[in-house]
Amino acid sequence: MDITAAFVTWALQGVSPIIILQGIASGLLGPKAFVGGWKTAALGLICHFVIAFSAATVFYVASRKITFMTRRPIVSGILYGVAVYLVMYWIVMPLSNFHKRPFSWSATMIAIITHMICVGTPISLVVNRYSRG
Repeated sequence: MDITAAFVTWALQGVSPIIILQGIASGLLGPKAFVGGWKTAALGLICHFVIAFSAATVFYVASRKITFMTRRPIVSGILYGVAVYLVMYWIVMPLSNFHKRPFSWSATMIAIITHMICVGTPISLVVNRYSRG
């Protein structure tokens, strides 16, 4: 859901999915990711899914110790989406080669809401569904 939300959100601003995926790859490669064509877009897609599966794994492992996470999947999913946003935008991206865009309240709110709805909540609902005893 997350990558689809990014495609839709940025398509409204005229940005193609290949540029979005190359933007993700630029976290590793820097600006040269944008001249790599479909190969760097594929790398960006792989990076995206590694990060997404890592976020899901962290939630799952934490939910084994913190039962609230599976007892209240909607609340914990929304909170986890915010946590994933904070880690990605305030730790991972600043440490990467990704070119930082100027701060925008609207872009920040869209990113936070997207992470709440398209990242944290689906992860928590899936973990909750398959954690039932």
